[in-house]
Amino acid sequence: MGKRVKVDLPVEEMPKNWYNVLADLPFELDPPLDPATREPVKPEALLAIFPESLVEQEVTKERHIPIPEEVLKEYAVFRPTPLIRAVYMEEYLETPARIYYKYEGVSPTGSHKTNTALAQAYYNAREGVEELVTETGAGQWGSALSYSCAKFGLRSRVFMVRISYKQKPMRKQLMNLFGGVVEPSPSNKTNVGKDFLASNPEHPGSLGIAISEAIEYVVSSNKVKYSLGSVLNHVLLHQTIIGLEIEKQLEILGEKPTIIVGCHGGGSNFGGTVLPFVPRKLAGENIRFIAAEPEACPSLTKGEYRYDYGDTAGMTPLLKMYTLGKDFVPPPIHAGGLRYHGSAPIIARLVHEGIIEAQSFPQEETFEAAKLFARLEGIVPAPEASHAVAAVIREAEKAKEERREEVIVFNLSGHGLFDLSAYT
Repeated sequence: MGKRVKVDLPVEEMPKNWYNVLADLPFELDPPLDPATREPVKPEALLAIFPESLVEQEVTKERHIPIPEEVLKEYAVFRPTPLIRAVYMEEYLETPARIYYKYEGVSPTGSHKTNTALAQAYYNAREGVEELVTETGAGQWGSALSYSCAKFGLRSRVFMVRISYKQKPMRKQLMNLFGGVVEPSPSNKTNVGKDFLASNPEHPGSLGIAISEAIEYVVSSNKVKYSLGSVLNHVLLHQTIIGLEIEKQLEILGEKPTIIVGCHGGGSNFGGTVLPFVPRKLAGENIRFIAAEPEACPSLTKGEYRYDYGDTAGMTPLLKMYTLGKDFVPPPIHAGGLRYHGSAPIIARLVHEGIIEAQSFPQEETFEAAKLFARLEGIVPAPEASHAVAAVIREAEKAKEERREEVIVFNLSGHGLFDLSAYT
């Protein structure tokens, strides 16, 4: 039996800055565009839905952004998160690859989403905002934001994709526990929602529709701002604490990663995991980044790289990304957090440049991978994170066939304890 390795950094070793990859990219991202004029959106236009501090983080090219002390104190409840070697999986697969997973499921609401939720709640509270409104797919983002709003004295309202609202009642109850108001989307609370319900009273919903509802609610309210759990630059920025911790933990082990894997929906957990390692690849280091997405919503593998709206109603600026089209409504797969039609502009450009590769997986393969991981390693992965597990198994089996060593690291971005009905 292999040696069980678990690396826990002391709290004092937790990174004190987020990493901004925009400082090191050899190209400029295509700017968001005003859909009416097709001209770049000025940062001040975003102040209608975001606080000034987050707008500044969205556009800055500073390499290191200090994490506020108040946020660090909240991070210390669950960070640094452990890096664990999956020796039982290695032995079962009989692979020469060494497999490590970063376990974000130890956060207060069970996923990586809390990393940016706490930061966003803090900055909004500091600027006098009283309520945050958002959308959620599987409910991990909504529960993380509800928790974070409770921590910083804000109200929270969440438009939850209707099919997930029905599939995952425990997520709704968790949001309610932290004071969050949860609306099934499409809802009768907005004009956008009413229109979709009029055409189909049983509409399953989509993240694009839920985003439209959240934005409509915000622009018609006072002291209310919008909070996004993925896609935008500042969200991926906050998540880089994951990759920064992985760097330190691998250094302790004397390991250099050759493959880094994460599931991909909008890009937050994947970006937070791989972006701190991008400068190494740009410098010529042999390292692969694999984004694992569902075949049912294959934005990176089958989407078009072009400008598109971030929401279904066309209320957001146009973003340059891989997209399946704003009107795309994915099948009701259980990985609700990965049912987004588009992708983060940063991740999309890195895929377009060949720096990141993307793979897609059928739902059956991901659940088989998740069940195997649970039986071997003792953790039930969230359906979203199961895509990363499936990708790791593929790569470990290739390493076995080709008789080569690999150091595979993946982000186990959330637990599946509220998703057990999906496993049946």
